[in-house]
Amino acid sequence: MHVYETYCRETFDEKGRLTQVRLDYPPDFNFGYDVVDVMARLAPEQRAMVWCDDRGREAQFTFQDIRRRSNQAANVFRRAGIRRGDKVMVALKRHYEYWFVTVALHKLGAVLIPVTHMLTQEDILYRLGCTAVQGVVCTPQDGVPQRMAGAVAQAGLACKLWTVQEEVPGFENLTQAMEEAEDTLERLPTLATDPMLLYFTSGTTGYPKGVVHDFAYPLAHIVTAKHWQRAQEGGLHFTVAETGWGKASWGKIYGQWLVGSGVMVFDFDHFDPKRLVGIINRYGVTSFCAPPTVYRYLVRKGIPPMPTLRAAATAGEQLHPEVFRKFTQATGLPLLEGYGQTETTLLLANFQGWEPVEGAMGVPSPLYRIGLQNPDGSPTPVGEIGEVVVLPPEEGKPVGLFLDYLGEPDLYRQAWRGGVYHTGDAAWQDENGYYWFHGRFDDIIKTGGFRVGPFEVENILMEHPAVLECGVVGVPDPLRGQAIKAVVVLGAGWEPSRALEGEIRAFCNSRLAEYKWIRTMEFVSAMPKTISGKIRKTELRT
Repeated sequence: MHVYETYCRETFDEKGRLTQVRLDYPPDFNFGYDVVDVMARLAPEQRAMVWCDDRGREAQFTFQDIRRRSNQAANVFRRAGIRRGDKVMVALKRHYEYWFVTVALHKLGAVLIPVTHMLTQEDILYRLGCTAVQGVVCTPQDGVPQRMAGAVAQAGLACKLWTVQEEVPGFENLTQAMEEAEDTLERLPTLATDPMLLYFTSGTTGYPKGVVHDFAYPLAHIVTAKHWQRAQEGGLHFTVAETGWGKASWGKIYGQWLVGSGVMVFDFDHFDPKRLVGIINRYGVTSFCAPPTVYRYLVRKGIPPMPTLRAAATAGEQLHPEVFRKFTQATGLPLLEGYGQTETTLLLANFQGWEPVEGAMGVPSPLYRIGLQNPDGSPTPVGEIGEVVVLPPEEGKPVGLFLDYLGEPDLYRQAWRGGVYHTGDAAWQDENGYYWFHGRFDDIIKTGGFRVGPFEVENILMEHPAVLECGVVGVPDPLRGQAIKAVVVLGAGWEPSRALEGEIRAFCNSRLAEYKWIRTMEFVSAMPKTISGKIRKTELRT
């Protein structure tokens, strides 16, 4: 059942390339009522989610199940006083209750604030300070309830606390409460322009920013799911992401259900690439999306056959060409790169109908007007480096772009200066229309009068067999202004030494233009990272 066709009109060229996407939706569009409940009415027994965990438990849920259980959760929340516009923080790892809670909050018109279970009490306190919440729903595991309760007490908030599956002192067991709640719910008034979702970004500098999206946001992920991830009606899509991050919205609910695909959820604590492949084969996953880190481990550990897999996508950081080549050789599937931000949906991708190009970000989504700009606002010529920007549409309002930075209007205006959205990412476009990532503007190294994108050097470093992970930064240098420094995590069986440093530098510098040469190197046991796994380049510089 293609619910998305109710709201989406697509135009293709003679090569089957998507050239235009038009979204038409009512002013009260609500994903809970207009997608989940419609699917439950038209295809009640169709598979919506397959769930399993690393303890051997498994469950399957139809769209009728999601409708019923989300209604039960909504009734529990209503009884506790949660209303339209109220904010609820949710830290549920990959527990299946996340999907019931998310749809329930959408139906109520409340604002969902997904966060990772890895947050410290101080992290939670910061987020509570930005947005006073009326409720918290969290996993009973990993000490999360204690940190949540501690932060709520520190913030002086009088909000309702829920956990799932288990009894925790001070928390209501939502799973139990749902069993006792009515499973019917009359439609409540909401607007497509209401705030629906609030994510905290994990920037490499400064405190996280609160990014607000409205109720029309899920519709923009039709392009994400259908034309990039290649999720299929009746198929099973598996995105590797914890529900606290924006990637979950990209790959674990909205676009997939809109195009009629089920979602695969593996609730695990410790990453094991072989187990991921086992999940794909056991349940017949048809499309897969994961960050480059996952593919890098799969390539290094060996990739067994995955006969049901029809498409593989990646995003979140740039993919090293070596991984692209080896994965494709092993599976016959090209890795489809995509690009976007927490503030947006999919902006660039290797879309259906276009030949996937190794290492390219892809081409612009027809949903947006994407361009490259120079610092003075002029268009960047083909082949030259500029900033990726989103230009205003020729008519109407772009769907899927954020409404606001919570409580930071100056930051929002800065991001939208000149009437365009500035991503802060540097790229260049080739003569065939493909975009190529060059780095964050604040990460670009200026050395000896040249501009060097760290990724260019990191690509070469990753080809050395000793290098498991790396980061490249510019450090002060009296001769060059900045010198290029590599920070390296070694793979198993390799030990730091002057000889190995010399070998790696020689290996890389022989493959780099002289102005890109690595001048210094440091071995570390682990990279400093944000809680979402992004390398903190600021710390590497110091």
